[in-house]
Amino acid sequence: MGAHEHEHSHADWAEMSASLERRAAAYAPMTARIIEQVRAAQPEPRRIVDAGSGPGVVTRALAEAFPSAEVVAVDATQALLDLTARRAERNGLGDRVRTRLAELPAGLADVGDADVIWLGLALHHLGDQRAALAEFARHLAPGGVLVLLEGGLPARYLPRDIGIGTPGLQARLDAADAARFNEMRAALPDVKDEAEDWGALLTAAGLTHLETRTHLLDLPAPASATVRAHVADVFGRGRGGLREGLDADDAATVARLIDPDDEAGLDHRPDVFLLATQTVHAGRKRKDA
Repeated sequence: MGAHEHEHSHADWAEMSASLERRAAAYAPMTARIIEQVRAAQPEPRRIVDAGSGPGVVTRALAEAFPSAEVVAVDATQALLDLTARRAERNGLGDRVRTRLAELPAGLADVGDADVIWLGLALHHLGDQRAALAEFARHLAPGGVLVLLEGGLPARYLPRDIGIGTPGLQARLDAADAARFNEMRAALPDVKDEAEDWGALLTAAGLTHLETRTHLLDLPAPASATVRAHVADVFGRGRGGLREGLDADDAATVARLIDPDDEAGLDHRPDVFLLATQTVHAGRKRKDA
């Protein structure tokens, strides 16, 4: 759970598309503020690449925020790109949104240089993050901006004591999630250990580190239906593995939370909220590069 909020190993992104869309809907207010951060750095981009675009919710937001830009969604899962294309058509954006089936970062070669590359929670799925950032930087147009979403704090959804089980459940779930994240990273092809000093890595990629800023999403209880649906996903509805590494007491508590018929479950609790942060790092390519 926490900062990553997704299955990290052998993920079937097509099957997870609905969960990804619910997360994007819940986080939409934060995404809008991050896009304003992008606008301050690059007011009138001609081409934006959404790298690791998933089901295209952010692709749509970028296309709507920058009405003069072509937005290219790049992902390795065709089913998610199909969702992106259909969403663009429904919202009258089909003439400016295109999709590209490709692995990252190699697949950017045929996309064309971008004024903005949005890299949202995708870099940590690549084994050699330093080399990948250098390749992303290579595909920026002169003066282009790389927007890297990595880091933040574990999200919170419930009080420390929820009245069932042992208090402090979320902290223990965060620890289990961190262990799974480490396992995912270790299993990636060509993985290299790297200190996560993202500003320094942007500089090493040849970019000027513009800024690092952390955005807050504070949606207090009682949760909206959109937030409640996302929190249910996070706690494991339809997602195997959440309870791995937990003791029997915590596993039983999670089972109760995701049971729609349990009065102590997420569907009925008045104390569900969403408090999250996302750190954004921006780097610019020199205009004479």
